[in-house]
Amino acid sequence: MLYTLLLLVLLIEIVRGFVRVVVYFAEWLQRGRSIDEEDLEPAVRAMVESDDALDREMARASQKRGLARVFARWQAANEAVDEYLDNMHLGWYQVIIIFFLGCMGGLLLEEAWMLVTAGLTENRVGLVWGPFSPLYGTGAVLLTVLCFQMRRHGAKTWQVFLISAAIGGGLEQVTGWGMEALFHAESWTYAYLPDHITQWVAWRFLFFWGLLGIVWTRLIMPKLLYQIGMPTSQRQILFVTLVAVYLVADIGMTLVCFNRKSARDAGVPPANAFEQWVDTHYSDEFISGRFENLKIGDERDSQ
Repeated sequence: MLYTLLLLVLLIEIVRGFVRVVVYFAEWLQRGRSIDEEDLEPAVRAMVESDDALDREMARASQKRGLARVFARWQAANEAVDEYLDNMHLGWYQVIIIFFLGCMGGLLLEEAWMLVTAGLTENRVGLVWGPFSPLYGTGAVLLTVLCFQMRRHGAKTWQVFLISAAIGGGLEQVTGWGMEALFHAESWTYAYLPDHITQWVAWRFLFFWGLLGIVWTRLIMPKLLYQIGMPTSQRQILFVTLVAVYLVADIGMTLVCFNRKSARDAGVPPANAFEQWVDTHYSDEFISGRFENLKIGDERDSQ
């Protein structure tokens, strides 16, 4: 019991330390040399409007008592976020950060789901480098871009649900079909479920995608976009650009590895020094150990 308690305390302190490091790093990025005034102006205007809304609502909250004051202050924070989003320009900077966070957050959510529902601790990463699942990153980006516009047009919750379900189902269908067509690979299948629509799409998971879209749009996305904000320093621009380059390289290398795995199964030898290097460093054993839920080439045929 004491060991478990100490382990829990240690875990909490590790998380707190990690959060402090992330906050410090974000503040350091903001302290860099400012970007051009023309590009900086929208970010400044959005923050000024948000601060004005917060001051106005907090003044109203101060006139209330008890729980009414607590609720009013919470509402004031939401009003400030809404005002910021109303004046925010959504561009590549936010999209890259959301893709990066979505890749990690989606992977964590999926592995937690598999642990709870099936008792599996399977590694379900989607790229050769890092804890990323690009399916979820792409879903987060599409949900953000579409629902950001729907929010500005006052979309209803049921509309968000349908759009989110369509995005999730479409991503699963395109990704599953693409993996089979291009690499003769399979990462998941719903063919054994009674409510499957195609091999890669099932009604129950469309429902989950819809719920996830509502939670993302109503609860997570507004606060996340507010925290990300718009770039104000050259350090922020440089850092996010480097993240984008890394992700592109990671995705490209993953596709190369899958292509060589399929070629090796077909008996096709490497055509150049680079392919020889890939075969050496990203062998069949590496692919099997890295992508534990992936069946590709001969492994898929042997099922």
